[in-house]
Formats: sequence, structure tokens, C-alpha cells
Amino acid sequence: MRLTPLFALGAALTLVPLATPSTPPTGLTGFSPAAARAERDWEAKFKAIPSPDSQRAYMRHLTARPHHVGSPYDSANAQWILAHFKSWGLDAHIERFEVLFPTPRERLVELVSPTHFRASLQEPTVAGDPTSSQHAEQLPTYNAYSIDGDVTGPLVYVNFGLPEDYDSLERHGVSVKGAIVIARYGNSWRGVKPMVAAEHGAVGCIIYSDPADDGYGQGDVFPKGPYRPREGVQRGSVMEMQLYPGDPLTPGVGATHDAKRLSRADAPTITKIPVLPISYGDAQPLLAALGGPVAPPEWRGGLGVTYHMGGPGPARVHLVVKSNWDLKPVYDVIATIRGATEPDQWVVRGNHQDAWVNGAEDPTAGQVALMEEARGLGALLAQGWRPQRTIIYAAWDGEEPMLLGSTEWVEEHADELRDKAVAYINSDTNDRGYLFAGGTPSMASFISDVAKDVEDPETHLSVWKRRKLADIRSARSDDQRRQMRASDVLRVGPLGSGSDYSGFVDHIGVASLNIGFGGESEGAGVYHSVYDDFYWYTHFSDTSFVYGRALSQVGGTAVMRLADAQVLPYDFVGLASTVQGYVSDLQKLVQAEQDEIAERNREIQEGVFAATSDPWHPTSAPPAEPVPPHLGFAPLQNGADSLSHAADRYAKAFAALAADTSYGAGAPAPVNALLLQAARRLTDKRGLPGRPWYVFELEAPGMYTGYGAKTMPAVREAIEQRKFPLAEQQIQTVGAVLEAEAALVDSAARMLGSRSP
Repeated sequence: MRLTPLFALGAALTLVPLATPSTPPTGLTGFSPAAARAERDWEAKFKAIPSPDSQRAYMRHLTARPHHVGSPYDSANAQWILAHFKSWGLDAHIERFEVLFPTPRERLVELVSPTHFRASLQEPTVAGDPTSSQHAEQLPTYNAYSIDGDVTGPLVYVNFGLPEDYDSLERHGVSVKGAIVIARYGNSWRGVKPMVAAEHGAVGCIIYSDPADDGYGQGDVFPKGPYRPREGVQRGSVMEMQLYPGDPLTPGVGATHDAKRLSRADAPTITKIPVLPISYGDAQPLLAALGGPVAPPEWRGGLGVTYHMGGPGPARVHLVVKSNWDLKPVYDVIATIRGATEPDQWVVRGNHQDAWVNGAEDPTAGQVALMEEARGLGALLAQGWRPQRTIIYAAWDGEEPMLLGSTEWVEEHADELRDKAVAYINSDTNDRGYLFAGGTPSMASFISDVAKDVEDPETHLSVWKRRKLADIRSARSDDQRRQMRASDVLRVGPLGSGSDYSGFVDHIGVASLNIGFGGESEGAGVYHSVYDDFYWYTHFSDTSFVYGRALSQVGGTAVMRLADAQVLPYDFVGLASTVQGYVSDLQKLVQAEQDEIAERNREIQEGVFAATSDPWHPTSAPPAEPVPPHLGFAPLQNGADSLSHAADRYAKAFAALAADTSYGAGAPAPVNALLLQAARRLTDKRGLPGRPWYVFELEAPGMYTGYGAKTMPAVREAIEQRKFPLAEQQIQTVGAVLEAEAALVDSAARMLGSRSP
């Protein structure tokens, strides 16, 4: 799946003040001066090891054939990675799970009136691109976990297929009940589109890539340039992962051979209507056949047709989706370096190795960087280095269909992870450009410090400095620009979903990071197509693999510091600052909802709707809505304030410990045992409302965004859906979680204080 550079998003971001009180004078958080010197010596040796040439060779091998779940080359790649881990001195094995993975046996998109057209549903070979011709081994273009169906109905264009788009259709008198909708990719997780369509009564869904978004509207198309060609299609899962990711039949438990399974009919994450993806070449005749109202300007893409919404006619479409619903094996390759002094504290590092087709950019660019990290740490072991904590490297299988391998592994090892996991560091795709990171707020300062010690291969600035300058350039306001200039900490966005960190942070509550480089090459143009291959990557992305080496250096340095820190380097001042921002955002959201409803009711009362002549706005007035009630935010405010005070006390105790000349005689084991539970305290075992698999209360994928994170989601989504009694209830729940976190941080501060002078 795809990682998007966060400086390109309008997401909520973690901004932490310059020189937080937890930063010690050594400049290496969690290490005494002597330990920091030794650590930096080992890190320097490590950073000299990763090789761009090795990564190129790994990618050439791993992407030589299609390697989707259940394919022969997927299994062969797992064995190949296993052999490499072992050859580097790591204790490695494969863990196998059996998961439901449908593959298509019948697909049809056919315009039956007013004219006849049958979509090709095929990506052709491109001359000069040797692996694009491997048709017999390629998965066809399809959306995994679409229900089987054979439906015919009028066609309706729904823009991105989000709730607000259906509101617009309703205002224009267009219904999708009994219709097949066509939506363009983008602005949400693709599985949201058929979910919302089904909620509004549609019987089928087609998703296409508009050239305005990732085709010729952006630049030259493949093979001349990096963007999606006319026949390119984005495969992908449409599982309703907002309920839970992983195997649909075994929610909450590992999908082992003897696991108890739901029936397919009872699996709630399989779509309710059939879905297929198509190219913009196949979409053009369908959209050209539509009648009905002309679409609003913001709905219009880059095809040379007038974009209509459609409706009762004249376009009618026949859609068929039928799949083989088999259990398939996934192979997680797990390599372990046992810790010397704290073997029961785990630092986990992962990237997936499966792909929809050949998958060079997604995911092999990240996987080869991870492999070079593992090789580098193996070389350090041969030189006498021993990490204090256990390090686990994972090459996940089955990520593309919806985080199958990582989720099943997390569910199988859930109790161990709750007791032992220090942090999880994920990567996925990797390209040329700037370092980007998402993560839990307590990790923002840590990854910023790591980034200061890795050189950007092109500018020779630190990757921290280059990213900071990019953030300042892209700031949305003068105030935000001033904050960025003053802050010593990079922007770190909240984690939603879309890659293998989800099981760790969302289901267990493990402090997590998601890292990679991007922003100066455009992988979206071949995303999940046959053209994401070695030829494309070595012509249009990180062609010299130097950003692959930089990712190895960032990831490996982060792993080493977490494994060796005498005190785990979580930043509670940054966490508390972020939490305060989340609470403030919720209060602003309520005010915005109240203002919007009040203004809407005023317009209804004054007859504004009936008087308008704007063809893209409604001419009939909707019913008035009740103004939202007052919400009492005191539990959240009190919890956030308690956490802020506890974080300040912890920072002072930490600074005093760092000044203690005896610091370094031994790791304060009781403190670390408590600290690694800090992220777990931010969970509620009952889970989010209607989504019990998701237990982390600070961040989660949104019900109608998927990839995109919602912060304090239990409260935020209740407000957005105007379920105000539920919002009031969840304010109490999240407030109690914050108080529990504050109590843990206070206890840790007292433990540190008892050791300081």
C-alpha cells in the first residue's frame, strides 16, 4: 500500500516546541554521555554498511516475477529472504497463516445502452518493459474482497464517492438507489467508495483512475514519463478495514491452520455490493454516455467529455464480479537478534514483501532497505556489538489485500506484544526526496533526533534539515511557518491505516513510526499496476538507490537507539502538547458544527435556497436541523492538563538523572518496564464505538476516510456524525484514558527522581 509524504497533506500534525525539557545535554536522549559516545561509534560503523548496489540487486531478484499472495514467487521470495537473514547471522524462521484471499474468475463491465461498449479490463505490454508481458502470472485487474454479483442498472457518476458527494447528488435530485455508481480514485480509502454506495442503495460500484489525478493531467505517461497510461488500472482491496484489517474470517485471533473461522456470509468486512476497477481509457465511454445534471466544476476530471451526474438514463451498465474464495498461505519472515540484558523488551521493524504484481516501488523499495539494515546489524554482531533489547525484523506477507500477514502475527502474539513491545517501526514504499514520518506523538522527538544524524544523499544536508526546509516552504500560514522555524521537531502526522503499523498501534497500543522518502518522484502513476516494476523504478524513481540507503540508515539507527537506550526515549512533553491540540481541535469542531447548522437554518428561514439561480446548488430547501447541544469538555481538558503536568515533572526528573554522574551504571529496569506500557495506557479494551478491534484512543483510521487518521476518533466521529449523546459519553472515556496515562508518567517521574541527585 501507499505512503504519502505528509508535507503534501492537509492532515493534523504533531508540532512540539523547540528544546523540550526531556532533551538531555548529551544530545542523545536516553543515554548517559559515556553510553552516547559508544552508541554513536557503533552507529557510524552501521551507517557505512548499507549499499545502493546491494539494494538494486535485491530489487532485481524480488521483482523478477509477480508475487501476490498465493503465487509461487511469493513463497520463493519468502524463502530467499529467509536464507539471507540467516546468512547474516540472524535467528530467522517463517510463520505461516492461512487467510481468505479471493482471486477473480469472471469480470465484466459492459455499457448496454444507449450504445454498446465492453471494457477491456486488461493492461497491455509496454515495449521495452520486460516484466509487463508476464500476463499468465499477473493477477487480473480487480478489487479484492468484492462480493460476487451480476447486476445491471443505470449509471451514476458520484465524483470521489464520499458522503458529501451523495449529499450533492440528493440536492440535485439524483438517486443511486438500484444504480451502478462510477467513482474516481482518491480522497479516501478505496473501500469507502462501495461502502457508501451501498449505504445509499446502489447495487454495484466501478472505480476508475482519472487522468487529472495521476495520468496525463500530471505529466507524461508511462513509458515516456512516470504517470498512469490510458490502460493502467489500480488494483486494490476494498475490504471494510475500518471495522478490522486482516483475515476477514478470524477477527482478533491469528489465522492459524486450526483457527475458528467465521462463515464468509458472516464476515462483515467483505463488501455489500460488487466492485471493479477500470482504466480511464475504459471509463471514458461510460462517462460520455451519461445524461442528467452537469457535474459541478470540482467534480470534473481530465477526460475530454462533459462530466454529467447521470440518473435514470440514458446510460445503463452490466457489471459482473465472480471470484474463487480460497484460503491461501501467507509467509511472514521473522528474524531475531536477542537482547543481551533486556531480552524481554522488543523493538520490532517491518516492511512487507508481497505485491499486487511485480511491485518495485510498492513495496520492494522499502523491503530492500530493510534487508540492508538487517545485513548491517549482522555485520555489527560479527564485530562484537550486542543490543541490550531484542530486535525483531519482519518481512510481512499479504499486506496488499489488507495487512494480512502483520495483522495475523500481531493477533497471534498479542499477549507477548502487550508485555514486551517497546516500539514498532514500519516502512512500505520508498522514493526519491524528503524524509516523511507518521507516528504516535511520543515518538516525534525521537525520529527527529535520528534524522539529524543521517545525511541527505543529494543536498548533503541532514535529512532533518532538508525536510524542515520543505515543511517551511509548504506551510499553509505565516503562523504555521513561524512554528516550524522555531521547532526542533519534524512534523509527524497521526497514523490512520494503509500499512503494517495498524495492528501494532491500533489493536495493541504500541508506540509506532512509519517512515520513508518521497516527494520528488511520482509513484502514484503506476500504483498497483503491472507497470510498477524494476524498469519503471530504475527510470523514474530512486534510480541510483541512494534514498534506499538513506532509509536503511534512518531505520537502522532508530532500531539501534531504541534497542540500546538506557531509558526509553519517549517524549511525554511532545505527547501532552499534541493531546492539548487534539482537545482544542474538538472544541473548534463543535463550534464549527453549531455555526454551520445555524447558518443553514438561517438560509432556510430566509428562503435563500428557493431564490438561488446557481445551477450547481440546490433550488429546494432541506429541513431545518436542531442546533447541537452543549458538550462538556471538562473530562478531556482535565485529562490533558493532568498529562501536561505529569510530563513536565517527568522531563525535570529525566534532566536531573542525565546530570547524575552515576547515570549509566545500569539501565533503570523498573522505569523501562513501566515506560513501555505508556502507549498501552492510551487504549480502552472496549474499543471504539462499533469498532472493538480498534482500541487506541488517540488516533485511528476514519470510518469514512480509511487511510486518513482521525484524532481522538471516538469523540471526533461522534461529533461529525452529530451523535452528541455518544460524544458526551466518549469524552468521559477518553478523559479517563488520559488520566491513566498521566498517572503512569507521574509514577515514572517518581522512579527517576529516586535515582537523581
